[in-house]
Formats: sequence, C-alpha cells, structure tokens
Amino acid sequence: MKSNSRIQILRHKAAESQGWRCFYCHYPMWEIDPKSFSTHFRVPGRAVLRFRCTAEHLEARCDGGRDTEENVVAACLYCNNNRHKRKRPKDPASYANFVRSRLERGRWHPFRLKHRPG
Repeated sequence: MKSNSRIQILRHKAAESQGWRCFYCHYPMWEIDPKSFSTHFRVPGRAVLRFRCTAEHLEARCDGGRDTEENVVAACLYCNNNRHKRKRPKDPASYANFVRSRLERGRWHPFRLKHRPG
C-alpha cells in the first residue's frame, strides 16, 4: 500500500472516530465537499478551506513518528498548519489547550460555525 493512501485511510478513520471534529479546536471538518459544508455551516467564500480535514501526526515524522492509528488524528487545516509553523511546535496536549484558550477568547477562528436549520 502506498504511503499516501495509507495516510488517507488513517485520516478518514480518525475523522470518523472523532465525529468529524478537529482534534484541537473541535470544530467540524469536511473531506470532499467544501460547498455543502459552506452552505450547511454558513462559512463564507474561501474561509471554508481552513476546515478541510487533514491527517495530523501527534509525533511528527521528522521526530520518528509513524503512520499508525495511534499516531494519526484528524485536524482541520488551520490548526494543523499553525501547529507546525512554530519554531518549536507544542506537544499535542499543550497545543490543544492553547487552541481552546484562544477559542474561548474569540481569537482562533474568525467566526463561530452556525448550523443551518432544515
């Protein structure tokens, strides 16, 4: 099995077990249909891209992390990218606490997702 397809399978499995919620921010994510997600949650324009489901290695590959169910979780693109932009990325638990504290102050995602009734 190619590494890419293995990652896709692990990402999908993790997303399903997490209820399609980001490991860090707990916001919903989409995998293949950004337009439906945008309509459903009233996400404007290109902002929908930040909620794309990605595979996140709890222990980075460069640090010896492997492509295993125990090491791969699903995270929105925004949370995943921001964790790895840091000079010294926080460990997953510390980063989750950081993200959630920012969310509580309204300083992570630019808006709250609203479920469209019906």
